[in-house]
Amino acid sequence: MVSPQPISVDRWRHERHFWDSGLSRVAGLDEVGRGPLAGPVVAVAIILQPDCDDPGIADSKSLTAAQRLALVPHICSVAAGWGVGLVEPADIDQINILNATFLAMRRALLDLPVMPEGVLVDGKFHIPEVDLPQRAIIGGDRDSISVGAASILAKEIRDRIMEEYDLQYPGYGFAHHKGYATPEHQAALARLGPTPIHRQSFAPVRDWRQSSLGLS
Repeated sequence: MVSPQPISVDRWRHERHFWDSGLSRVAGLDEVGRGPLAGPVVAVAIILQPDCDDPGIADSKSLTAAQRLALVPHICSVAAGWGVGLVEPADIDQINILNATFLAMRRALLDLPVMPEGVLVDGKFHIPEVDLPQRAIIGGDRDSISVGAASILAKEIRDRIMEEYDLQYPGYGFAHHKGYATPEHQAALARLGPTPIHRQSFAPVRDWRQSSLGLS
């Protein structure tokens, strides 16, 4: 098992906040894909077994692609359950990316095989319309092992989705940049125009449409 850095058992302290209150099923929740110009936003909720501390589980952004991929079967094997929530680009355009992120998180919680008793959320916001005790943790993917595990699964799931889209929409480089606004992606967008998986409300895509209509 990969171990990119030594990690203290203290990464369980947020989970223990709930355990000490008698709440045993604690879900870590994270999302990926808020910033890209294309593709869905993906959230994962996961409930880890309390004895599964593993130094390989870390913030997905601190791991290589090979390390993340190697960790996926291990994370799934030590989880009491995990769920996935997606929101597609058309819905992101309708409700905005922040609300889409909250919706993906609610869907991930509902996809769990058992409802948690407490939720640890990466970021500064509690999830609206979720009637469960919540703790929002800035940098939670680094600070909580459950949130870190969720970040790894969310990243891997979304990467596979974007690799499939690369086959469906060749020429954009989705397998490489995963929909983010890299120079490669923006050059392809200028050359080929947006696809159905592009977020029409995001500035570079919206600007291309306005330019193509002679509105800019």
